[in-house]
Amino acid sequence: MSYSDAELLTVMAARRLDDGTAVFAGVGIPLLAAILARHTHAPRLMIVVEGGIFDPEVLPGRLPISTNEMRVAHRALMLTGITDTFLYAQRGFLDVGFIGGAQVDRFGNVNSSVIGPYDHPKVRLPGSGGANDIISLCREVIVVTTHEARRFVPRVDFITSPGFVDGGDSRKAAGLHFGKVSGVVTNLGIMGFDERTRTMRLEAVHPGVTAEMVQQATGFELPAPDVVPTTDPPTAAELDLLRSLDPDRRLLR
Repeated sequence: MSYSDAELLTVMAARRLDDGTAVFAGVGIPLLAAILARHTHAPRLMIVVEGGIFDPEVLPGRLPISTNEMRVAHRALMLTGITDTFLYAQRGFLDVGFIGGAQVDRFGNVNSSVIGPYDHPKVRLPGSGGANDIISLCREVIVVTTHEARRFVPRVDFITSPGFVDGGDSRKAAGLHFGKVSGVVTNLGIMGFDERTRTMRLEAVHPGVTAEMVQQATGFELPAPDVVPTTDPPTAAELDLLRSLDPDRRLLR
């Protein structure tokens, strides 16, 4: 069964969510992944949206375009202010966060602010939003992005959202004693981080992808095991459910 890169990303991200946990999900692929997980293997997953919405029921074909849109509040368990969402994260109640960005480096730092020098950038990007809070406060964070060399750089041009900073214990030395980047999910594979050096490493490739292909799309050396596991492809059931949520293919092209 054929599928798009967006569908592959969504399925692989959904599979990383455990039942009974709380996920801080932004609109788009993160929210789709959370909904998919709750309708498959994680029925007790708590979905939290930045605008202060806790555990909503998102209707098929009614995906929100903003974290503050009322379509994402349908039958929600709780509606609070946006500051309350981050207070819950600060208190350790949010287990997993999803973020993306224009650049990610070998230590899991994410840039969504500028390309080029900060004072004279080539491109000025939207900025942090809640991404810095998510990566700093959630127990673990998963970066979800497409895989290409211009995105996977040795060092991000600007640290919008700190991963493991300079590697080793530098995240803790910077005052971030809580949370971590647990993985990076792309359309080519799944990356993790070495427990000691905190450098990115390849953990699995998707069907039809080789470790060499992933390395060619990465702007720094990406260590890999001698035998790289291959992920299971999206199932027909996962794809059918996913497509029912986004029948106009607004996100899943």
